[in-house]
Amino acid sequence: MLLLKSTFKKNTSMVVAKVEIMLLLLILVFIISLHQVASDSVQESFFQCFSSHSSQNHSNQTSKVVLTSNTSDYSFVLQSSIRNLRFLNTSTPKPEFIVTPIHTSHIQSAIICSRKYGFQIRVRSGGHDYEGLSYVADVRFVMIDLFNLRSINVDIQNGFAWVESGAILGELYNKIAEKSNLHGFPAGTCSTVGVGGHMSGGGFGTMLRKYGLAADNIIDAKMVDVNGKVLTRESMGEDLFWAIRGGGGASFGIVVSWKIRLVAVPETVTVFRSVPYTMELGGTKLLQKWQNVADKLHEDIFLHAVLDVSDSSSSASNYSTSVQVQFLCLSLLGVEKLVSLMQHSFPELGLKPQNCTETTWIQSVLYFAGFSTKESLDVLLDRSTQFKGFFKAKSDYVVEPIPEAGLEGLFKRLIEEQTSMLILTPYGGRMSEISESEIAFPHRKGNLYKIQYLVTWDDKDETDKYIGWMRKLYGYMTPYVSKNPRAAYFNYRDLDLGKINNNSGNTSYEQAKVWGFKYFKRNFNRLIHVKMAIDPSNVFRNEQSIPVLPSQLRK
Repeated sequence: MLLLKSTFKKNTSMVVAKVEIMLLLLILVFIISLHQVASDSVQESFFQCFSSHSSQNHSNQTSKVVLTSNTSDYSFVLQSSIRNLRFLNTSTPKPEFIVTPIHTSHIQSAIICSRKYGFQIRVRSGGHDYEGLSYVADVRFVMIDLFNLRSINVDIQNGFAWVESGAILGELYNKIAEKSNLHGFPAGTCSTVGVGGHMSGGGFGTMLRKYGLAADNIIDAKMVDVNGKVLTRESMGEDLFWAIRGGGGASFGIVVSWKIRLVAVPETVTVFRSVPYTMELGGTKLLQKWQNVADKLHEDIFLHAVLDVSDSSSSASNYSTSVQVQFLCLSLLGVEKLVSLMQHSFPELGLKPQNCTETTWIQSVLYFAGFSTKESLDVLLDRSTQFKGFFKAKSDYVVEPIPEAGLEGLFKRLIEEQTSMLILTPYGGRMSEISESEIAFPHRKGNLYKIQYLVTWDDKDETDKYIGWMRKLYGYMTPYVSKNPRAAYFNYRDLDLGKINNNSGNTSYEQAKVWGFKYFKRNFNRLIHVKMAIDPSNVFRNEQSIPVLPSQLRK
């Protein structure tokens, strides 16, 4: 009898458990169905909103322009411009919609409809942002990818060009070269970088000591504001025009296109690349001398230094690995004048005419982009010729030469991770002549050079290890770089410096200025006032956007 009662209770418990499981499954299916219905409803509403706000001639293109996860091109478009594999995995948040505008009215529609349905907005032009902020967010968001908006109109006679934000630098350089071999533009060396982010964050290249930054040579812009209104320099006002040149456009609206001033380049320029010098075989002394002369050279000479780790077991060195330094140069001077000036200022490098190559400016673009100068210029049109891997980067500014002891400690740390690299970019010349407040980019007079730290790896499971190593390296460099603030380059975005609470969009001034002053120095306060005037509800925001202050701090 007891056995029967026990068996009955056991069977009853099993039945109850099965019923409970079935109920839970039904509830789960019901919730998923509701979610799907809601999702489908939001998608349909977003599409209708988008069509109704697009211009009459472009309203029928919604299905081609707005992509969802169910669209065949969604994954391809999303992944096409992701350069840092840290943000290309299944756990990375994905946009609800990807908008690929082919007309300005599509950008207007995307802004209006994203606001209506509570989506945050992220904007991508080239996808090179180091922390993935143009295509990753921890809230529901819409990504506006500008790659279809890349028209370039060059006016050689009047010395300017209009270039849309979705163009890459290689396309811009190629288009200028088609029209003239005596004109160029002072922007970056990586041909696949998107114009939009590059110019709005500053944008430096091999002619910065002669002509300043890309942002220094912007003379007009067309952008769409938070209300979907199209603005130009005249209608946006000088404060906003000031802010989007070096302060990052994504905090204020979406810049559709830029009017840039072309600069004069000689018919032939000179380039050279030194042999790599290990630190044991003279590299340390050369680097010390470079620190003292690179910013003081003639403004037509750009000589930067690259540090990396190499296997020196086959050389005369007794070390199996060593840090090496290599010097690369673009000169707007002829070979004889360049060699003469270098022998006077930097004789230790031993530069001779046979070490140099005379070429055209556009071929020097190929040279610094890592291509052969004999390569077809069409290679500059390829948006995919770019390193893709796991990486972490940081930046610093150096105002006094790093002493030998400091360099030796740096070398020891670089050898710990053989995929590390430092790129040292000299300042001086035109960069010392432009006021810190001329545009939002502030890093000018007093800087000897800028450091970009970079480490790469192949396995996502090693991410924490390499990021930890980079943070330790950055900590070690603290005594040797700029202070109060320890400055950083906005286009080398680094979330280690601090970030906004993205869910609420609110942050305190004390919290925001920690990273804000590193990027923008005293210009940060003016950027906040521009932000509050143009986007007081903080629609255009990301983890390091210009914040909107609480009302009590707006006085």
